[in-house]
Amino acid sequence: MRKEIKAAPAHGADALLRAFEEFKSANDARLGALERKRGDVLLEEKVDRIDRALAEQKALIERAAMAGRRPALGGDPAASEHKSAWHAYLRRGDVSALTQIESKALSVGSDPNGGYVAPPELDRMIEQRLRQVSPMRDIATVRTTGANVFKKPISLTAAGTGWVSETGSRAQTDTPTLAMLEFPTAELYANLAATQTLLDDSFVNLEEWIASEVEEAFAGQERAAFVSGDGVNKPQGFLDYDLVAEGSHVWGKIGYVATGVDGGFAASNPADKLIDLIYTPKPQFRQNARFVMNRKTVSAVRKLKDDDGRYIWELNDAGGATLLGYPITEIEDMPDIATDAAAIVFGDFARGYLIVDRAGVRVLRDPYSAKPYVLFYVTKRVGGGVQNFDAIKALKFGDA
Repeated sequence: MRKEIKAAPAHGADALLRAFEEFKSANDARLGALERKRGDVLLEEKVDRIDRALAEQKALIERAAMAGRRPALGGDPAASEHKSAWHAYLRRGDVSALTQIESKALSVGSDPNGGYVAPPELDRMIEQRLRQVSPMRDIATVRTTGANVFKKPISLTAAGTGWVSETGSRAQTDTPTLAMLEFPTAELYANLAATQTLLDDSFVNLEEWIASEVEEAFAGQERAAFVSGDGVNKPQGFLDYDLVAEGSHVWGKIGYVATGVDGGFAASNPADKLIDLIYTPKPQFRQNARFVMNRKTVSAVRKLKDDDGRYIWELNDAGGATLLGYPITEIEDMPDIATDAAAIVFGDFARGYLIVDRAGVRVLRDPYSAKPYVLFYVTKRVGGGVQNFDAIKALKFGDA
């Protein structure tokens, strides 16, 4: 008897690559119809449908990759006095053990009004989870500090140098001009509610529960702040700094290249301005550079071609998207394409943007405000800002 063998359905990166090929064919047909001045409504709908399918496939692959990289958080660290005291506080509100530990060592901060500093395990859990859902944490530099303000000295001018023989006299070199960048941390908070039944369940890992509950709440606030935060009680986003034409760029401002068209790309050779943007940073900042934009902008850029009719948006074998050879990071809080909007940013974000985490997550247990629920007021201090204004450049959708 002969067995019938059915082909397995396409999925993952293979499905994404095939979908993109179908998208290119449909978009080419759409462009052909437009050139012949016979706009085909069915082709337009087909291109839009495949475009949405591409975005969904890409999102599925990214979520699968994130899930694969997510660290296992279920393991309970070795039992310790501190751990037992912390569990007693979370489950029953017993602070006596925490107070005794504090009297012996300054590893636990005690403040009945501001909460208690959680063990390092909870701090690491929250930071690991935020890294998976916060795109900026994945591409920027992240530093941990014990102070409320992180200070970083930088040199605005290069130190004097020169060649000299082994026994030749050395001329005095110019002293470099130094400046001090300050990154204050601001308090990020979330208010969680739990039932006493949940707290009494010994099988529930409360640290993991707290980390999972604050994950999306903290990540949503961070995403917006790292892009456009005004620096008042929050990090300063890279788009909150003054934008100036690259020809007039000075330290402390973000240089930009204009598309030459209000709220859009040029009708002819639209990719040329993206190439200009790539070559705006110095070579040392292009090696690890990437594009940052939201999904609506990705959808628009995906349809652009170079002078030879080839799509500038490509997929690699792993399903990752590249634009003119550089990776793309989608951040939903980036502005849409509009008049004078900096909808696309390019650069080395690891060297250009700094995120500062103050060590220690505080948790305040409140069993009174919302009976019969127990509230947990969780706070974490986070700061951020541009640390190198030569490493990040913007594409402004305007005529100048």
